[in-house]
Amino acid sequence: MKQINDKSIDELDTEITEKVIKTIQKIFTIAFCVVIVIFIAGGIYTSVKSSPVDPDNTETVDFVIESGWGVNKVISELKSKDFIKDELVFKVLAKVYKKDSFYAGTYKLSKSYDATKIMKIISSTNSIENDTVEVRFIEGKRFPYYVKKIAENFDYTEEEIMDKTTNKEYLNTLINKYWFITDDILNSNIYYPLEGYLFADTYSFKKSSTIEEIIEKMLDQMDAKLSPYKEEINVSNLKVHGLLTLASMVELEAVTAEDRQMVAGVFTNRLKEGMTLGSDVTTYYAAKKEMTQSLTMSDINGCNAYNTRGTCVSGLPVGPICAPSYSSIVAAIEPKENNYLYFVADSENKVYYAENASEHNKNISNLRNNGKWSE
Repeated sequence: MKQINDKSIDELDTEITEKVIKTIQKIFTIAFCVVIVIFIAGGIYTSVKSSPVDPDNTETVDFVIESGWGVNKVISELKSKDFIKDELVFKVLAKVYKKDSFYAGTYKLSKSYDATKIMKIISSTNSIENDTVEVRFIEGKRFPYYVKKIAENFDYTEEEIMDKTTNKEYLNTLINKYWFITDDILNSNIYYPLEGYLFADTYSFKKSSTIEEIIEKMLDQMDAKLSPYKEEINVSNLKVHGLLTLASMVELEAVTAEDRQMVAGVFTNRLKEGMTLGSDVTTYYAAKKEMTQSLTMSDINGCNAYNTRGTCVSGLPVGPICAPSYSSIVAAIEPKENNYLYFVADSENKVYYAENASEHNKNISNLRNNGKWSE
């Protein structure tokens, strides 16, 4: 009887153990399912709440993070500006990205961006203030080209840029700031006061640069190029305005550095002789025509402060006619001494020099006869 009872107890223990195990398994299964449901629900919630506020609104606007703002303040501002749907979700995202602060600055955000993209943008240093743009300015171009180039790369109109660069008050600040800019640029006959003063080069600007910062960066480069020759410039009869004017003519009359120094020498000789410079490139500028166009007799004989083909200008034109390259500037400062008073270039830009009008006319005749005359 005792064995039977003992066996019954063992069986009972086994039953109880099996029931406990099954209960625990059920609880674990339920708990696991609950966790899965919570996880899925959380994922769905996070996905929904981190999605774009307005997927169809692709307009980008400025979002400013002020210096000293903490993470919570930044997130609060994002929510108040309607860039994110849920502050808590964005705080979790900040934890994931291990962000305990954001860089101050202005960022371009859109309501079509999801929370992850917004987080990446404001976590970077690519604020508008730090965003840069590379702009190449080509030598030999006139001032309106520079104005257009700036307008194409920055949020300024050509009219705004032109207004600033012709403003007498601003020009006077430049005269006071830069040793090589003088009152000569204020001459009322000058088309564009800063013509020839902005150094042609490739620049990296901050996208947020002001017009003044853009202009003055280019003037700083001109300063760097001219400063090594400051002593020579100061003792020159032409001074800096005249030298830049001569350099701009040389730029358009010759191609190689050697020819530029020779042409500068020819112009210098003519100035010493009291001769007119007779340069077509000044006539094109005076008439505001491109050099691919034809000059009329009215253009050639026109009385204009730039036109050295007419009778009104006995020396250099009133100011530069383009942005000269470095080699043209050096040529104007250090022209090649020679005995020539005339030069002419053929259709392949080869330059022929002459000491007198007779030789010059002969050179022209030869070019015409050999099909090398450049109209």
